[in-house]
Order: sequence, then structure tokens, then C-alpha cells
Amino acid sequence: MSLIYFTSESVTDGHPDKICDQIADAILDAALSEDKHSKMAVEATIKDDFVLVYGEANTKAKIDYEKIAKTVIRDIGYPETYEVLVKVSQQSSEINIAVTESDTIAAGDQGIMFGYATNETDSYMPLAIDLAHKLSKQLSDLKQEVAWLKPDGKTQVTVCYEDGKPLYVHTILISASHEAGIDHDLIEATLIDKVIKPVVDEKWLRDDTQYVINPSGSFTIAGSFGDSGTTGRKLVVDSYGGMARIGGGAFSSKDPSKVDRTAAYYLRHVAKSVVAAGLCDRMEIQLSYAIGKNKPLSIHIETFGTEKKDKAEILAVIDRNFDFSVNQMIDELDLLRPIYRKTVNFGHFGRDGFPWEDIRILK
Repeated sequence: MSLIYFTSESVTDGHPDKICDQIADAILDAALSEDKHSKMAVEATIKDDFVLVYGEANTKAKIDYEKIAKTVIRDIGYPETYEVLVKVSQQSSEINIAVTESDTIAAGDQGIMFGYATNETDSYMPLAIDLAHKLSKQLSDLKQEVAWLKPDGKTQVTVCYEDGKPLYVHTILISASHEAGIDHDLIEATLIDKVIKPVVDEKWLRDDTQYVINPSGSFTIAGSFGDSGTTGRKLVVDSYGGMARIGGGAFSSKDPSKVDRTAAYYLRHVAKSVVAAGLCDRMEIQLSYAIGKNKPLSIHIETFGTEKKDKAEILAVIDRNFDFSVNQMIDELDLLRPIYRKTVNFGHFGRDGFPWEDIRILK
């Protein structure tokens, strides 16, 4: 018997990094709503009551960056007044020409991207990140019911694996921001009863499962007043919780020509379809691209010894069923539309409603 403990974390919609991700993708959605061929890379940084919106844009859309940033922050649940400074310029002409000069869309940058899937959960996600995301979603929603909760928070789940299979949840950690003067026992009881119990199936819990609630004690200085935030700093949270490797680029702020985002989404679709077809229990797949090129430079798969067919056969199945050219991935997933702010919170993968989560029947 071989026991391994693996941990993943998630954050709520009010975490300062996620504030910035939401601002960036709300801006992208605004651009795509008016001009589906917008080329966008506009990010945000936040500290205290100051927001910097900056980056490059090439779009016909008329965008009120300051209004979008303030609306996102208010929607999340922060009532403070924020100053917004905007520094957005045109996309480099060299990049724009490389991406758009042919009839097909080319990669907006070089880079490596990964996709992953496992059959250990119904969502085809690793159990630790699957539960951490569900807990952070429940915690985020709970602030509508519990008046003393603030929007900032984090969750963390440690899973015990036996011979590669999840056995039980060893530890659940939740840090939730709150108003001053709230008794710790009330916070602990509320989070266990209204966050953990509705989310975590009892089959994963044991008598010795540990619950760690607000280990720092008081958590009243929250959001951008407790920490700075920047777009793209939660790559592991956004992907597979550390169970799989990640690419070199973040997702939020990037339009579909950026393969950091589009190829990562498409590779999730590929990996999930392959695992769902029973060709392996786990799969990680990697692509690489060059700026201005439509097709990938390389493809690599790892099945961790769980393959039911030879890897060469699995690669042949992938080649028959999937096209990794940039324009084809964009078309298949219908990515030239304003769907991106919805992707920001609780993981870009493992949630219903996105085309890359569809399972393809393989030929």
C-alpha cells in the first residue's frame, strides 16, 4: 500500500488577483461584444483603492475601461470608492501583422500549453482541485446569505491517495474574510455547516478528517486592502491545482488568437474526450506554437501508465479527431464571443457550460 497526500487550493471571487482577472475578462467581453476580431491583452493591478488598467488593444469597440473596472468591483461586493488609471495602447504592429496577415488566424505568441483529464471524479478533474473550487464557489455565494462575510477568501483541500486512487479527504482549510467582532466559533460553525457539509460528499470524509478554519485568526482586512492583486497570478488555481503541468502564460485578458488560452482550452477538450473514451485513466497533453504560425510545432502525451492502448494508437486517435490549427480550434469552440468573465472564478476547467468541457465521441 502506497499513501500519497496531495493538496490544491482555490480562491473566491473577491480575492484581489481574481478581481483583476475579472476586470481583464470583462474588458475582453466588452471588446468582443462589438468587434469579434478584437485583439486584446489588457490587464489590471489593484492595491488599496487604486486600480491600474494597462496593456494593448486593437479593436473597433468603444470601451470605457474605468467604468468596467468599477462595475466589476462593485458587483463582487466591495463598496469602497476606487481610483482607476488607464494605460492602454495599440497592439504592436509587428505582432498584429504576424497574427492577421494571412486568411487564417495565426498564433499570437510562442509558447507551451497543457491539457489534462482524469476519471477520478465526474468532472474529470483531480479531486483536490474539484472540491477546492466547489468550496470557494459555496463560500462566495454564502456572502449573499451571511451579512458578516466579506468577499475575500481561500480554500484548500488535501486528498489521501492510495496506489493512485483518491481514498479520502485528509484536510479542508478555509480562510474567509469577515466583519470585525465576529466570534471565531461562529465563523467555524457557519463554514462547516454551510460551506463544507453541502459540498463534500460524506464518502470522502473520515472521523479524523481535519477542518482548519481561519487559521490566522481575525481576517477583517481583506481584498485589495490586505494584499495587492494582478491579472494572471493564479495559473495553478485556474488550471489543475498542481496535479498537471501548466503552460507559460495566463488565460485572463487574452483574446482567442492567444494560444496560451485557446490551445489550453482545446487541450482540455482533447484530454477529457480521450479519458472519457476509456483509452486511459489519466492524460496530460502538451502543444507548442510559434508566433505567426497556424499549426503547432509539437505534440506530446503522458498517460502515467494508465493507458489501455499503446500511446502511438492514442496519438493516432487524437490525430484523426482533432485539428490543432489556431483558426480551427477557435471555430470548433466558438471562441469569438463574450464568454470570458464567466471563466474566471472557480477554475477554467471542470465546470459545465463551456464548449471545451464537451466530450467528443471519437472515431
